[in-house]
Amino acid sequence: MSESVRDGLIRALPYGRRYARALTGNQPEGDLLVAQSLRSMTSQLPTEGLTPLLQLYQAISRLYTVDEARRSTQGSGLSPSQRQLLLLTTLEEINVDIAARIIGLPHEVALQELESAQKQLHKGVQTSVLIIEDEPIIAMDIELLVMQCGHKVAGIAHTQADAIQLAAQTRPGLILADINLGPGGDGMAAVAEITANFKVPVIYVTAYPERLLTGEKLEPCFVITKPFDPLTLAVATYQAVSSVGVAQT
Repeated sequence: MSESVRDGLIRALPYGRRYARALTGNQPEGDLLVAQSLRSMTSQLPTEGLTPLLQLYQAISRLYTVDEARRSTQGSGLSPSQRQLLLLTTLEEINVDIAARIIGLPHEVALQELESAQKQLHKGVQTSVLIIEDEPIIAMDIELLVMQCGHKVAGIAHTQADAIQLAAQTRPGLILADINLGPGGDGMAAVAEITANFKVPVIYVTAYPERLLTGEKLEPCFVITKPFDPLTLAVATYQAVSSVGVAQT
């Protein structure tokens, strides 16, 4: 492996972790998948025309598909290829042509799979969402997006204290949390206290996702980047909620 490829992979690691954590639904499995993928890449020839980041996505996708085939988690809604296509094209913002190459599907098949997966989102899990966001206008925008995704809004918290109180009162099915609440406290600290009392999936919203994807400590499973569109939120909420369901079966 050349020095330039190694340097590219180092820069790619945070985004590989985000993709792998979203696929598996938790940090330990996601980070292990990234480590295994990196080892597998040392014994394989690089795919021509793909950057180190795209090669990492490809290695993660290959190992994930094998693992899912072993688990045989039918009934989780989406197939492995559909989950991969949704996450690659929304969370990782890759066009469908490149996403198809990454997971090894013909272009037309990938388009059909992606269309089918997007339809499944609207038939899939609905839940109540607690929004933690200190900026009122942004909170209103997020509330609208959440409802457009078919979910109910359990409440909107602008401070750390409000978030903890609202979560105890409403026991939401999902938390959508900003990291920095300004003078109102810390979104991650609020979530830590909430999840100490009951289990609930969490999606963090931040303008700097790489800061939460170091792999050096306990970090989020689901991170989306500001600004985001309705489809990105729909995919993230589907994967966050359905991953909990799969883990419990």
